[in-house]
Amino acid sequence: MNLRRLYLSALFYLSIFGAFAQSASIKGFVTTSDNQPMEFVNVGIQGLAKGNATDRNGFFEIKNIAPGIYTVYASFVGIEKQERTIQLSAGETLSVNFTLSESSTDLSEVIVTDQTSNRFYADSNFTVAKLPLTDLQNPQVYNSVSSKLLKEQVVTNMNDALKNATGVTRLWESTGRGGDGAEYYSMRGFSVQPTMVNGMPSLNNGGLDPANVETVDVIKGPSGTLFGSSVISYGGLINITTKRPTETFKGEVGFITGSYGLNRITGDVNVPLNENASMRVNTAYQSNNTFQDAGGRNSFFIAPSFKFQASERLSFLINTEFLNANSVNAPMIFLNRSNPLTFDSIEPFERNYERSFTGNELSINNSSYALQAQAFYKLSNNWTSQTVVSRSTTKTDGYYHYLFDGSDGDSFYRYISDRNGQTISTDIQQNFIGDFKLGSMRNKLIAGVDYYDQDILNSSSGWVGNGVVTLSDGNDTGVLTQAGVDELLKDTFEGNTTGNTRVLSAYVSDVIELTSQLSVMASVRIDNFKNEAWGDDTEENTQTAVSPKFGIVYQPIKDKVSIFGNYMNGFSNVAPTTVTDADGTNARFKTFDPENANQYEFGVKTNLLKDKIAATASYYNITVKNRVMTDPNNINNSIQGGEVVSKGFEFSVIATPVVGLNLVAGFSHNDAEVTKDYPESGYLGMRPEEAGPADLVNFWASYSFSAGTLKGFGLGFGGNAASEHLTLNRDNIGSFALPAYQVFNASLSYTGSQYFLALKVNNLTDQKYYSGWSTVTPQNLRNVSLSLNYRF
Repeated sequence: MNLRRLYLSALFYLSIFGAFAQSASIKGFVTTSDNQPMEFVNVGIQGLAKGNATDRNGFFEIKNIAPGIYTVYASFVGIEKQERTIQLSAGETLSVNFTLSESSTDLSEVIVTDQTSNRFYADSNFTVAKLPLTDLQNPQVYNSVSSKLLKEQVVTNMNDALKNATGVTRLWESTGRGGDGAEYYSMRGFSVQPTMVNGMPSLNNGGLDPANVETVDVIKGPSGTLFGSSVISYGGLINITTKRPTETFKGEVGFITGSYGLNRITGDVNVPLNENASMRVNTAYQSNNTFQDAGGRNSFFIAPSFKFQASERLSFLINTEFLNANSVNAPMIFLNRSNPLTFDSIEPFERNYERSFTGNELSINNSSYALQAQAFYKLSNNWTSQTVVSRSTTKTDGYYHYLFDGSDGDSFYRYISDRNGQTISTDIQQNFIGDFKLGSMRNKLIAGVDYYDQDILNSSSGWVGNGVVTLSDGNDTGVLTQAGVDELLKDTFEGNTTGNTRVLSAYVSDVIELTSQLSVMASVRIDNFKNEAWGDDTEENTQTAVSPKFGIVYQPIKDKVSIFGNYMNGFSNVAPTTVTDADGTNARFKTFDPENANQYEFGVKTNLLKDKIAATASYYNITVKNRVMTDPNNINNSIQGGEVVSKGFEFSVIATPVVGLNLVAGFSHNDAEVTKDYPESGYLGMRPEEAGPADLVNFWASYSFSAGTLKGFGLGFGGNAASEHLTLNRDNIGSFALPAYQVFNASLSYTGSQYFLALKVNNLTDQKYYSGWSTVTPQNLRNVSLSLNYRF
């Protein structure tokens, strides 16, 4: 343990020392023809992912440019782009000024927007492949939901944000309980939680706040090779890329108010501290009730981040997030998973749609803190060192209860506990990233080591029965006050328990450009797991897993169309358990090999008309093997050998077909089946309950007027649709379907040079619809929100 930490620390400090290279920079001013400074003008360098926007004084600066000849441009909505050809020498700071042909009077009515570009499209996300690959160069499928789209849709929670990602739907809302209290979603037939920030583990027990989101990255398929097993699903992973400090002073304040007591205020301020350092703070306070007769949430979020350019080779980026939330959550309604189903209709649940079956005193508090520190050191023109330390802590303190089916077609029994727990995770990575040539072939390579440590602490009360809910009359005999529940729980205690997981990994991934249009990817990872649990008995388990990945990309039309295929692997560390003989004797500790998933996928990606039409279509086939199942010859024993096959088709598009019109749309179809299992368990041949609806549709279209009397006004319309979902689906007890649904949303907005005003209506038709995973959970009814954002 100490040697590993010493090794990683040594790598960090060694990466700091070395020769310093001489890079160059440019700076200057953008003014109008009457010599007035112009704010928000985009200044960039063609062919490089470098640029900046002018500040209120018309000033811009772009640093860390390699010596060479470049074309620098200045662009602004409604004005012809201007260009300058420059030559930079090592260590030079060159002044480049632009004068717009229009006067300040001519520009007084210009609205600062990006109507001519594909404003919702985000390309070249480093986190997805841990390499600088564009979407067309990457053989993996992913969707990135941009902060611009979230603002336009007046998004105040992560569930609404993820409704813009193809093939993703929520199974469980956040329960707040320790360990797994975050929301659960379904993707490609498997459950997944949001567990990553900037490509690093960052666990939480409650809902996330979108205030610090630059993009929500939904990375498809079993991604164990690059990200390990502790924070991913076989269907993919959900990553949050956060906002980062820039070199320009700017800020934004937002206010949202709406139905069910919604009130939200946000702030985003970026401040350059000096020529080498800048700081950014994002914050949000939100309070809201629910559409039901009790329940709600209050939260405070703040995320300071800091960037420091220590030298021309060395830079640091620090991101922190703190969230404190207090929630009253309606108990989840579980169908009985052991006895034959006694419900055959959604009607009893619909009759109680607006009943919460909780009390506003039964709250749960979730606080989380996350810190990420990254150091980038330019070892040479071809190699960069990236050292990352990530730390997250999340706490649970409060009441969690659920309702369980009494198998009489009417009654549900409440069980309640006062949960108290903490999850602490630490992740340390050292990566070496190269971009070099071997002969005539260009290589983009990452090689790294990763150490992950997670502790789960629990000191909760026991569980007690607390009344019965009958759906026929909506009667609830439970005690729903804090004092009453404390009296029920006063003599119960689960004891103090601690579980620890440690994973030491090494991985390498190389993308080789065989030609300018053909590239291949080869990757491999090895993980060594160690699990320990301390309670009444001490248990320990060690496992090792190897995860390969291969990909191929051919671009028949360079930088416009790519055809791709991939083989991807994911794996899961299986916790040990205690088993006995069939008669209950000979108790013993049993360990298992890791489960593993293998995906084959092929498809096509496009980026046409200068980023205006970005689309992806793919077919995938995922097989998960070695799942733990009940021994057919001994019900008290578990064996490995279960298998699930999930396959499907996905299509997604982000487009700006005409000026002012922006589209985000997707369709997915999934077929999943348990192909190997103990027959008496009821799963064999059935669609897994975690797979969600087979068909999902997401769509959003917005149009902004750029001229005439309606200039600045915008209209938006879209929504989501899903086929029926078998929330309980077992051959031995029956199946229960949540109905298919179509939910529509609309918005009206006005954009000014420094402000944005939006009115949003969700669930226009006030449709009753549900989510679930062996549960039945009503979703939000019609609601209205009004948003005002002011930028300075």
